[in-house]
Amino acid sequence: MATAATGRAGNGSAPDEPGPTDPTLPHSDSAAANPTLTHDDSAAAKASNGAPGRGGRLPRSARRKQLMAAAQEVFVANGYHAAAMDDIADRAGVSKPVLYQHFPGKLELYLALLDLHTTELVGAVRSAMAATTDNAERVHNAVSAYFDFVDGESADVQGAFRLVFETDLRNEPAVRDRIAGVSRRCMQAVADTIAADTGLPRAQVELLAATVTGTSEVAARWWLESERALPKAEAVRLIEGLVWRGISNFPLVGDEDR
Repeated sequence: MATAATGRAGNGSAPDEPGPTDPTLPHSDSAAANPTLTHDDSAAAKASNGAPGRGGRLPRSARRKQLMAAAQEVFVANGYHAAAMDDIADRAGVSKPVLYQHFPGKLELYLALLDLHTTELVGAVRSAMAATTDNAERVHNAVSAYFDFVDGESADVQGAFRLVFETDLRNEPAVRDRIAGVSRRCMQAVADTIAADTGLPRAQVELLAATVTGTSEVAARWWLESERALPKAEAVRLIEGLVWRGISNFPLVGDEDR
């Protein structure tokens, strides 16, 4: 980028199926602590925060999506450690055994949400690079991707960015690896574009790309924490201007006039 005008598993359509009855997990909320899993959607309907009642059966993929949305609300509100599978089941309006049919433990549910949202962010940054050959627009799109992610524009449930950028579970290796992975993949998407345009050594383009993505992330989080102290479009314009004025100084490959 330089000067120029230039899986989730189990998503089939079958209804909820019984899961393993005694998975071995090192988590206090594991299915091992629960009775044999059976369909419990026929219990008395009980909606929580607008969630469907317990009486309705859903295709497995729809149930999984419902459970993940409920879990995200609980994790965002309470943090991982204070969240309980009982709370998530209640928020989703299902029995706890039904929750365990889809996710054997709290960590697995949290990781499924991380996988979903890190994939969304990486996809948004990659699309920002691929959508145009105009590098000023690429910068705008990349900055916007972070502001949109933090703002929750593309999410069914608000607060997804908190699971990625503000998790209270960074000491868990699986979580730490995913968070490091999303930062690396976003950086690499930008670095690949800068490298193609400038021909700079890989170490240099990765440092520049990390500056673009890191600046965008921190600025977007500040904007949200400041209660949107200025309109998002204005905030994006300020940050893209800052980034573009720096990165546009690097000449394009084959541009002998620069």
